[in-house]
Amino acid sequence: MRPDTPAENVDHSAEAARLERTAARYPEDAEALLLQAAAHLELAGDRPAATALYDRLLSSADALETPHLVRALKASNLWEYGHEAEARAIIDGVRTASPRDPAPWVIVAESLESHDELEAAQETFTEGVTLLLTDVPEPPYSTHPLLYGRHRVRRMLGVSHDEWDTLADTLHSAHASSSSPSSSPSSSSSPVSLDELHDPKRVWSLGSDNPAELEAEISRLRAELGAFREALSRPFPVAVLHWPEGELTELVGAYESLAVEYPSHEEHLATIEGSLRELAASGTPNLGIVTGTVPSYEAFAASEGASPGDVDLLPQYATTLAARGRAVVWPPQRGASCWCGSGRAYGECHGVAQV
Repeated sequence: MRPDTPAENVDHSAEAARLERTAARYPEDAEALLLQAAAHLELAGDRPAATALYDRLLSSADALETPHLVRALKASNLWEYGHEAEARAIIDGVRTASPRDPAPWVIVAESLESHDELEAAQETFTEGVTLLLTDVPEPPYSTHPLLYGRHRVRRMLGVSHDEWDTLADTLHSAHASSSSPSSSPSSSSSPVSLDELHDPKRVWSLGSDNPAELEAEISRLRAELGAFREALSRPFPVAVLHWPEGELTELVGAYESLAVEYPSHEEHLATIEGSLRELAASGTPNLGIVTGTVPSYEAFAASEGASPGDVDLLPQYATTLAARGRAVVWPPQRGASCWCGSGRAYGECHGVAQV
């Protein structure tokens, strides 16, 4: 997730510099760290420097994990400081490439929306939704912003609801109900619907002299802020640690105390899938998988002053990898390879029993 703390509360230039130094220390994580650094530069108002970081990534000799996302972010940034023609060309390229990751679709569609290109924004959101969610029984958490963004733009255009809008309403209502804490001051009222949040007439309420209208708008804004804060509180997925077979063999061979945690590689893979499905069933959003290596784990243990054989260190290692942008979203997108590395499609491998 990109940072959005106001500049008066954070030295975004200093944070960008820190992330660049961290990227130099962890080159395997450079892509995720430099994207965060570029976001801080954008918030600091140094958009040319942010573009330079995006160009640095795109010109790297190393293959990028998310090239379409980098291009989308570059386009959005360029448009904000006057390079509209170049931004539009990049956006067209991202749409033509049809990425299987929802993030680039959201970035380019919201860029169009922010510049009042509502028809083009709706088309872009719809292209992404159709590509990623057709015949998908349960939209992954990462695709929710696509559905919500499409719903918002279509409300602004005044078009009638379709099945995708209905799905967005349903997902939003379910998530709001499951995540609203009982102790919240506003929990006594029902969650604000997506239709209300995206009502174009809300802007007029803010200028009203009617106390009832202003109070209703404040309630809607509180609900929206609550959802926004919840998203910010989860900057990276709830990640489960995965060891490839060779790495697991080396790990257990070096640290026998971990054999109890990992009786076999097959059982390890089954445990990962089972744990993620249980989390999903309990309503936990934004799930992911991080893949460990023995050298990386040993280095982490040394930095913590702990023994690699300590079972309690494993979840801390997983969280650290996720914070460094190493998590892969679970479940994989339709048609994508299985997370286990078998080379087979997820639906034909560990996802075969998924309902």
